[in-house]
Amino acid sequence: MTSAWSITAAVNPPRAAFVDYPLGHTTGQPHDPTGQRALLEAAFTAFEEATVAGTIVDLGLHWGDDAWRADPMRGDSRTAPKSKADRGAPRSDSRTERFDTPQYQSDEDRELAELRHGEEIACRACVGFDD
Repeated sequence: MTSAWSITAAVNPPRAAFVDYPLGHTTGQPHDPTGQRALLEAAFTAFEEATVAGTIVDLGLHWGDDAWRADPMRGDSRTAPKSKADRGAPRSDSRTERFDTPQYQSDEDRELAELRHGEEIACRACVGFDD
């Protein structure tokens, strides 16, 4: 289950179900067990029907209002701020760009990953990926 299409596509899971919901609310709105159950049933159906590796199924569900899009890093616009100082304070989006190729913190990290990649036991990040 995901509400971050680009990140999920970059990770390339065996299959995924996408909902257009704020981050952190992938399984539905708080206090809505009926909606949460419907969402999970739709996701399970999508998982059963997805037969091609890397498939991301858009469940076609939407949060309802789009107020959360104004500040997606804050999440649900109805969620109370953590402090008085936080109320109404804009937050910048400091996430780094996502890539579909491995990114390393240093040349040493890259070299170590390249050395391990050919070993019988691959690093945890490489498990399941084919060359």
